[in-house]
Amino acid sequence: MKLDPQSGKLSPLDRHRDEAWIGGPGVGGFFGGSNIGWIDNSTIYFQSEATGYSHIYVQNVNSGDKKQITAGNYEVQTLQLSNDKKSFYLTANMEHPGITHFYRIPVTGGSFVKLTSLKVGNEVSLSPDEKWLAFRPSTSNRPWELYLQENKAGAKAERITSSSTAEFDSYKWREPEVLSFKNRHGSDVYARVYKPENPAPSKPSVVFVHGAGYLQNVHYWWSQYFREYMFNNLLADLGYTVIDIDYTASSGYGRDHRTGIYRHMGGKDLNDHVDGVKLLIEKYDVNPKNVGIYGGSYGGFMALMALFNEPDVFKSGAALRSVTDWAHYNHAYTANILNEPANDEIAYKRSSPIYFAEGLKGNLLMAHGIVDMNVQFQDIIRLSQRLIELKKENWELAVYPVEDHAFLEPSSLTDEYKRILKLFEKTLK
Repeated sequence: MKLDPQSGKLSPLDRHRDEAWIGGPGVGGFFGGSNIGWIDNSTIYFQSEATGYSHIYVQNVNSGDKKQITAGNYEVQTLQLSNDKKSFYLTANMEHPGITHFYRIPVTGGSFVKLTSLKVGNEVSLSPDEKWLAFRPSTSNRPWELYLQENKAGAKAERITSSSTAEFDSYKWREPEVLSFKNRHGSDVYARVYKPENPAPSKPSVVFVHGAGYLQNVHYWWSQYFREYMFNNLLADLGYTVIDIDYTASSGYGRDHRTGIYRHMGGKDLNDHVDGVKLLIEKYDVNPKNVGIYGGSYGGFMALMALFNEPDVFKSGAALRSVTDWAHYNHAYTANILNEPANDEIAYKRSSPIYFAEGLKGNLLMAHGIVDMNVQFQDIIRLSQRLIELKKENWELAVYPVEDHAFLEPSSLTDEYKRILKLFEKTLK
């Protein structure tokens, strides 16, 4: 908006409306603030998802003339104005959804200058004088390190740190295969696949579901789910084929992917996992009778929805710190996606696992910390009571008295992963 200080009159400069919710990198919403600033006394810059992907725009506040600076089926994920206000520095995934690079482009538009060269995830900070780049690259099987290079295209990057231990380096960590497949709606869905060198005779497979919903885990850099990455390596060592999917609502893929779960969590996102299992069956020769699933938080919610609503696809599952009734969850997060319980009861009922518990046929492990301040412990207790009332017998609840949402005690984490592994070894082998 533009405010005339003498008359008090407000006039709109730009308007963005979405049937679902406004969001995206640099645009605003629950997962981050908006990028907006002045280039000069008459020109502003901002990011918008008007085209379906977050891009840079400049606008003259006097004439109202607006120009789109970047365009394409990729996201501008970070943005800053140069000291001389002649250039933008930005991070974008224009080469591949799972690769980010750091670029420079004139504020008037034009050709990009790519300043990083490693085909990974590049987290970059400019020095105050803009002569140097400090950045953290990593690969899918090597954690982040710190590098330094001159702020020039093609400049040599010098590695500053060496953070991994000899014990970590002694194991041959896998580089999962990154691929895409068409889901039943015709959209591209990206996935990581961990292939065993010696598949178990029962040809089992396991689906890992990342948390947060709006998060990206299929990429060429080190995963923030590093424990699950290591556990997936263990599963592959034991003969399982493991898949990790950036299902509908994951970040990094633009507006349509992000808002595809509007008014129905556990709809298209669950379909993507079922379609991913179909891919495993057709391409990797896994046994459709021996498919497991596990995940935490949103991933735990998804594991519950999978076992309750797709019991013929998923034989066993581990639901960790999982939401069972979205009406009891964080309002700021849920209201964007499902509106409010009093105003959209249908959205909440078709999205909450507790209403589908009668569908359980397979084997279910639930794990939850008693002092969870995110997904409160009452959620899993209500679902447990529901399973008791339904006379279900093939489930168990592991309770962790000292743990919050993110487990911290090594003993708790060890116990949890032992239970998950025992579940899969007993039921999928």
